[in-house]
Amino acid sequence: MRDDERKRRYDDDPDDELEDLFDDLEEDEPTEGLLEEDEDIEEIEAQLKRLFGGEATSELEERAARFDKGRELEVRVTGVYERIEYGQPRALLVQLRDNYGRTVPIVIGPFEAHAIVTALNDDTPPRPMTHDLMRNILTRLGVSIDRVLIDDLWQGTFYAKIYLLHGDEEIEVDSRPSDAIALALRFRAPIYMSESVLEAEGQPEDYS
Repeated sequence: MRDDERKRRYDDDPDDELEDLFDDLEEDEPTEGLLEEDEDIEEIEAQLKRLFGGEATSELEERAARFDKGRELEVRVTGVYERIEYGQPRALLVQLRDNYGRTVPIVIGPFEAHAIVTALNDDTPPRPMTHDLMRNILTRLGVSIDRVLIDDLWQGTFYAKIYLLHGDEEIEVDSRPSDAIALALRFRAPIYMSESVLEAEGQPEDYS
């Protein structure tokens, strides 16, 4: 229909305008374009399904694994033990346990072992020991411990960080796990461990 004819017809009967528009679409627009659009939509849906559902790609699996290893899970101290094994030197261990029942033993020195046991038992020495002194100094300076994180394991050595709070400022301090644990217990601060460390050293807890 030519434009001049359409204009005259609309002038005569404007109520027929919508009907004529749909008639023109049915007459003029090819169906091939609609089929191509449907194919494009199906292709997009297939790509979204591959990305977010059903079959996971190797790249997505690798990203998920890296995320899991970067998680930080809260652990608690279950005790301090002496390890006596044939052919091995005697050693003191502090054992940490997560909520999934995995335990991680860490070798510590005798002074640190005593400091951890003292805190676990809520014992107050007659004179402040090293970790008690550190707690007193930090408290007097208005500093608290927000959390402790055991975040790395390299060649059998564990590494930890202490996160201090001074007002609104957070301060990160490198530390041995034994010292960090002894201070965290005195401040009632949570202790965390990276999933990568738990995965490498975690063992199912023995209830026998």
